[in-house]
This record gives sequence, C-alpha cells and structure tokens, in this order.
Amino acid sequence: MVSTTTPQGPLARTLDRWGLPAPLFLGYAGLLLFMIGDGVESGFIAPFMAGHGAGTDIRASYVITLYGVAVMLASWLSGALSELWGPRRVMLTGLAIWLVFDVLFLAVAVTGENYALMLVFYGLRGFGYPMFAFGFLVWITAVAPVARLGAAVGWFYFAFTGGLPTLGALVASFTNPIMGQYGTLWLSVGILGLGGLVCIFGVRERTGYHRLAPPEVKPMQSLMSSVSIAWRRPRVGIGMIVRVINTAPEFGMLVFFPTVFISEIGFGESRWLLLVSVIYGTNIFFNLIFGVLSDKIGWRTTIFWFGALGCAVSILLLYFVPLTMGAEYYWLTLIVGALYGATLAGFVPISALLPSLAPDNKGGAMALLNLGAGAATFVGPAIVSLFLGPAGAAGVVIIFAALYVVAAVLTRFLTLPEATERAVAEDANLQEISEKVATT
Repeated sequence: MVSTTTPQGPLARTLDRWGLPAPLFLGYAGLLLFMIGDGVESGFIAPFMAGHGAGTDIRASYVITLYGVAVMLASWLSGALSELWGPRRVMLTGLAIWLVFDVLFLAVAVTGENYALMLVFYGLRGFGYPMFAFGFLVWITAVAPVARLGAAVGWFYFAFTGGLPTLGALVASFTNPIMGQYGTLWLSVGILGLGGLVCIFGVRERTGYHRLAPPEVKPMQSLMSSVSIAWRRPRVGIGMIVRVINTAPEFGMLVFFPTVFISEIGFGESRWLLLVSVIYGTNIFFNLIFGVLSDKIGWRTTIFWFGALGCAVSILLLYFVPLTMGAEYYWLTLIVGALYGATLAGFVPISALLPSLAPDNKGGAMALLNLGAGAATFVGPAIVSLFLGPAGAAGVVIIFAALYVVAAVLTRFLTLPEATERAVAEDANLQEISEKVATT
C-alpha cells in the first residue's frame, strides 16, 4: 500500500524531494530520540555488567547473546505482526516492553548484582527496540514511493544509527563522568521514553494505524507466510543472510572492542567512546548518501561494492591499524573508524531491495528482513563467545571480514524481477514529472 497523499507546503515538498516521506517526519524524529536512549549503553554495557554481577566479559557476552536471541525473534515479529495489527500498534507494544524490563533490569538486577535476573530482564528487554524501530520501517516501506524507497530507508538508518550508537555513545561520554554509568543508564530511559511518545502520538499518517494484510488473511497464515517466503522466494532468503552479515560484526565488536581499545591499546574510556561516535557519526551521513545514490546506480551495485567489499577491508583496518600503530596514533584510528562507518552504510539499500524482490508479499519480505537484522544482534556476540577464547581478538576480526566477502558473493544473486524493474523505472519517471510540476 502506498500513500497517495500529495505533500502540501514548502517544507513538505522539500522533504519529499529529499526522499523523506513528509507525513512520517515526526516518526523519524521520535525514532532518533528512541535510539539515542537505546544507544547510550552501547560503548560500556558489557564491562558494566561484568562489574555488577556478571563477573567477566565472557559471562556478560552470554547476557548480550540472550538479548540478541530476543531481538532476533522480535525483529521477525515486528514485520509479521505489522501485517496483522498495523505498524503503530507494534511500535507501542515494543515501547512498553523496553521501558518495563529496562526499569526492572536497573532497579532489581543491577542493584542486587543478580546475574540470573540480568539474563531474564535484559534478555526480555530485547523484544522492545526491534518491535518499535522495525515496525516503523514497515510503515515506511508501506508509504514511500518505490523510486524513492532507497532514500526513505536511508533516512530511517540515519535516525537509527544516529542514535544507536552514535549520539547515544556521545551522550554517555559527557554524562558518565558526571552521573556515573548507572545514572547514565537511568537517563537513557527518559530519553527513549520521550522519543517513543513523539513517534507514537506525532505521526498521523493513517496507513500505519491499520493492518496491512488483506482482511481474508488469517493470523496463522500471515505468520507462516512470513517464514515460508524464504524458500518460496529463495532470493529473499539469500537477502536475509546478507542482512545478518551486514551488522553481525558491528554488534559482535561492541562486546570485546571496549576491552581491547580501552585497556590493551590504551585509549581509555573517553577516547573509545569518541571513536564509537566517529564511526557511527560518519555512518549516519553515509546512510543518506548511499540511500540516495542507490536509487540512481542500483541497490545491488551499492551493496556489493560499497557495503560488502568495503566492510571486508575497513573492519580489518579498524582493528589492525590501532593495534600496530598504538595509542599515540589515535588520529589514524579515527580515520579508519570513519571508513568503517561509511562502508557499513553501503548495505542500506537492502531494506529497499528485499521487499522489491517479492512485490506481492512485501510484508513477508520485511518480516524476513527484520529477522535478519535481529539475528545479527545474536550472531555477532555468539561468534565472539565461540571464537574469542580459541582464536583471540584478531581471529574474530578476520572471521568478520570473511563474512563480508561471503555477503558480496551472495549479493550477486539478488536480481530484481523484470516487472519490478519496470515499475521502479515508471515510478521514477512519475516522480520527476511531479517535481517539475511542483517547481513551476
């Protein structure tokens, strides 16, 4: 379903030209605040848990891995349930889950240094953010014109990674010295709650208020369709694997990179958090650049060259350059960090490509895409848990680089159906005509 409402007013027309669906503008703003709140902890949560009941980084990684399993399931549910409930209701459910279980995690598990409750509360909290964020992504794909879909999802990832972990880590770098890590985690609850309210009550576009599946589609039928599409449309299944590889190394490195960069290389916490902000600060702008560029040069081309192959090189540089050069060449680390952030954005068009591979079942394709995004939060930390001991940090980084090469190979199979390519071209022509009319 595509919104046919023509934006009114100069601001709305400007947003539309930039590829940002004007009716969803407050949703993007609210998502940014939500993800800032979620991203505050990203640069220090593993060592924080190790010092408040988990005991070691390995035991903390088990908590984060369990969290990743919940994120994986919720990411799939966000797409499947959006078909049945509508994206807005899914987002509201995710917001409630995150707030309830994060408060329990901080007030009960952390204060009591109870590792078992950490596993339970932090794990269940993992159902929250993907239902909120990826529910909104489904809303975007249901509203945005197909010729601008790359730009629209680019804006989504601009807000998503702008908060998690870019601005979130930057907030922590200022508040940790003043409020302490525990106080900063409570601050994150307030920021996230504010963003959720802005998004839920600020967006009035009606598509997301209603179920997206046809009335005759039964709940179990819709849920099964969102899984079976993986083998009914094998290219969608391949695309899901590419989506897993996209961010699995990102989530995995946040488990053990803090210890490596803070203690072993000697950057200290503040410079490590600044590095995280540089990586993802670069990423948020390149999310827009590659989103817009991909609509012009092709979604698959962008993913292959800039995303998969680019990340294979840049993640190796991100680890081995500072390890070789040492803390005195911190500026060089910032450069390679920015390079990794930029190439990571090369995967942005996957969120436009996958639903376009199944134009008759976009909801199912989005559910599988979101499953891949959620699985990455599990797969990355799981690889660290399995290989950090026997292979060491360098071995894990090499494994991550090899996965990006695999993603490049798989991307070559993600060709659009001819009918979809024609529809994209026709929609692009309509958008050009609309722009010319609007400016005359």
